[in-house]
Amino acid sequence: MFHGQKIVVVMPAYNAAKTIEKTYREIPLDLVDEVVVTDDASSDETVEIARRLGLHTLVHQTNRGYGGNQKTCYTEALHLGADVVVMLHPDYQYTPKLLPAIIGLITDGPFDAVLGSRVLGGRALSGGMPLYKYVANRGLTAIQNLLCGAKLSEYHTGYRAFSRPVLESLALLENSDDFVFDNQMLAQILLAGFEIGEISCPAAYFEEASSINFTRSTRYGLGVLLTSLQAFLHRKNWVRSTIFEPTGRRLEPRKPSAT
Repeated sequence: MFHGQKIVVVMPAYNAAKTIEKTYREIPLDLVDEVVVTDDASSDETVEIARRLGLHTLVHQTNRGYGGNQKTCYTEALHLGADVVVMLHPDYQYTPKLLPAIIGLITDGPFDAVLGSRVLGGRALSGGMPLYKYVANRGLTAIQNLLCGAKLSEYHTGYRAFSRPVLESLALLENSDDFVFDNQMLAQILLAGFEIGEISCPAAYFEEASSINFTRSTRYGLGVLLTSLQAFLHRKNWVRSTIFEPTGRRLEPRKPSAT
C-alpha cells in the first residue's frame, strides 16, 4: 500500500526474456503491492523467467497485439483490487526508478493519469531516439493537441499510470488491439475530463528494447491521426464515435479476492 492505496504494476510482455528481470529488480517493491506480467505468446523464455521471479503471470496462447495485451493487464489489475495501475514495459526502455514520483502524483493528486514523457526533459535525441521518430513524435503531438484541445508534451510514451476510476469508466474494449490503443486511450481520458500529468523520463534505446519498424510506424501514425480526428468530431458533437461513448464496452474484471 502507498498512502492507503493498492498499487499494481503491469508489464505487457512480448519476447522480453533478456530484460524483464533487470526491469523487475529496479521496481520499488516497498511501494508496489503486485507486479503482473501478461505474456503475449512470446517465443522466448519470458514466461519461465517471470514465474521464476514469482511474478503474477498470465499467458496468451495466441498473440493478441499490444492493445489486446493491455486490456488483459488492466482487467487483471482491477480484479486484484488496484487503486493505481502503472504500465511499465519489461524491455527496460523506461526506468522503474520514477515509479515513486509517478504513483505519488495520483495517490496525492492532483492527477488521474500520469505519463512519463521522453520529450519533456529535452533529452530524447541524446537518449537514442531515432531522428525520424522524434520528428514524427513532435508533429503528431502538435496535431493531437490541436484536435483534442490539450497541451501534452508527448502522446507516444509507453510509461503510464492510471487511477482506478479512469480504467473503470473508459470504453477500453472498443479500442484497437494494435499499437494505436495507447492513443485511443489518451483521447478517451481527455474527452472524459480526467486530468493528465507528465513527468520527465529519460529515453533509452538499445538492441533489446522493443520498437516497431518503419512500416508499422507509418500505420501507427495514420491510426493516431484518425483517432485524433474522431476525438475532435466527437467533442464538437458533429460525429459520435463509440470509443468515446459512456455506453461503450468497458473492462469487466472479476470481483477482487478477499484479503
